Amino acid sequence: MEGPRVQALPGGRLHLQHGPIDVVLRAHGAEAAVREAYRAAAARFAPLLGELVAELPALRRPMRARPRVEGAVARRMVAACRPHREFLTPMAAVAGAVADELLAAMLATAPLAKAFVNDGGDIALHLAEGESIAVGVAGDFSRGPVPALNGRVRLSHADGIGGLATSGRQGRSFSRGIADSVTVLARDAAAADAAATLIANAVDLKGHPGIRRAPADSLDPDSDLGARLVTVGVDPLPPEAVAAALEAGRARAAAMRGAGLIRDAALMLQGRSVVLGGIGRIGAGA
Repeated sequence: MEGPRVQALPGGRLHLQHGPIDVVLRAHGAEAAVREAYRAAAARFAPLLGELVAELPALRRPMRARPRVEGAVARRMVAACRPHREFLTPMAAVAGAVADELLAAMLATAPLAKAFVNDGGDIALHLAEGESIAVGVAGDFSRGPVPALNGRVRLSHADGIGGLATSGRQGRSFSRGIADSVTVLARDAAAADAAATLIANAVDLKGHPGIRRAPADSLDPDSDLGARLVTVGVDPLPPEAVAAALEAGRARAAAMRGAGLIRDAALMLQGRSVVLGGIGRIGAGA
């Protein structure tokens, strides 16, 4: 495997790639501060994949087994998954935890007005007082496998949001539910990542004949889900079935918000969406 790659992108962004980790980040502030922040991000990124691989056996263990980890990113993953009582492994929060770690390295080095670290759609955010950012919400798969942006959310410093993440059966990882996508806003990206995984799992219709499933390890022998069934196909569903599946996910998201684990969520399935509400303007037409 090639070593870490660091590449400047148009628009003042920085691209970091190593193995399966693919990050795009952007910082705003004084020129010298941005330069130092990018140096810090690249330096922290270099050993990240090796750190995660070294602890992979523990990170693939269920949270109920109380996996013991040492690395900073691994500890973020475990902390994000610990509040949940359903089956989960720390891998559910890996992308968000990587984004959080890189953002922390940037902020420890230089004062920034705002910054984001996007790890495959799971995004860590920093907004100084008076700053805001608009983020596209993807989830419309009606025209093919590449999702269209069907909503936006504008976040400000006062919202207290440090991360957002998207999960679902159309994403990079397996899902046990049928949601096309679930986007979650939370205190940090790792917390949003873990929550989005579980809410996407909850968007489901148990035993429905139009849903096809297979053991995760039959699709990927290394999957942390083992023999648990994951969704491999969903037929077009009648409106009442779509509404029932989305309501199951909405109820799970509402319980998480009630427990203080998330701030908002948007759930999408076959052209329909449900927004939990709380931050405002997340979802279609925002």
